[in-house]
Amino acid sequence: MIFLTGVTGKIGGETVRQLLNKGASLRALVRDEAKAADLKAAGVELVVGDIANADTVRKGLAGAEKAFLLLPNGEQQQAHEKQFTDLAVAAGVKHLVKLSSMEAVADAKTPIPQAHWAAEEHIRASGLGWTMVKPNFFMQNLLASAATIKAQRKLFLPMGDGTTGMADARDIGAVCAEVLTGDGHAGQSYEITGPEVLTFYDVADRFSAVLGEKVEYVPLPMDTFREKMTGILVPWHLNAVCELFREIAEIGLDHTTDTFKELIGRDPIPLKQFITDHKAVFM
Repeated sequence: MIFLTGVTGKIGGETVRQLLNKGASLRALVRDEAKAADLKAAGVELVVGDIANADTVRKGLAGAEKAFLLLPNGEQQQAHEKQFTDLAVAAGVKHLVKLSSMEAVADAKTPIPQAHWAAEEHIRASGLGWTMVKPNFFMQNLLASAATIKAQRKLFLPMGDGTTGMADARDIGAVCAEVLTGDGHAGQSYEITGPEVLTFYDVADRFSAVLGEKVEYVPLPMDTFREKMTGILVPWHLNAVCELFREIAEIGLDHTTDTFKELIGRDPIPLKQFITDHKAVFM
């Protein structure tokens, strides 16, 4: 039995789908049972409740051999992940897989990577078998810009000249499913990227090539982005996202990894393929 969190999100949803294809026995924690109706119909056992509730988490972990920890970024994320880890130890879980990020390092300077790193360190010290899956930037994040790409053929983001090695959620889910069902992954941290290091000017060029019309990347000043997102994100999350995006703009990523191909045996999905597969959303 594998107990999972985050299953109604993009990465968690892909992980569950691919685990089901492998015939795995799954139990998932969800806050809204209606949002997971399709998973229940597919045979996933649901535990309804909040990650902050220790009794609910204990119920989910009971009898599970493995667990998958994926939580949305938030002010209480670190505390919830540490509690989850301690409860997994108490429940006798053998292997915990955490979705982290490539930016999560010992000297991380921004809130989201700092929280991931602190949780990673707690997991490593717990005595559990563990694996960290650490992607860089999700291609699916670009879906949030579909409206402006469709209406204006413009992509507005505060990334400056920064670079990413963005990966498709389908590929990240494939890695998570492999780590949860395959052998030899304990004690490993896997940095997952797509096949290219891209600026967001490059991203706009890929959209232009697929859509057949010029798409322009417009680098927003961070203050403008913050103003646009005020009221949409809570203050802690807004500040954390701005700091993370500022880091991308100022530092970025200068390499890709071969980890995905080594684990899965095929090349990762390139951005042009992602855009092609979601073309209807952007047209």
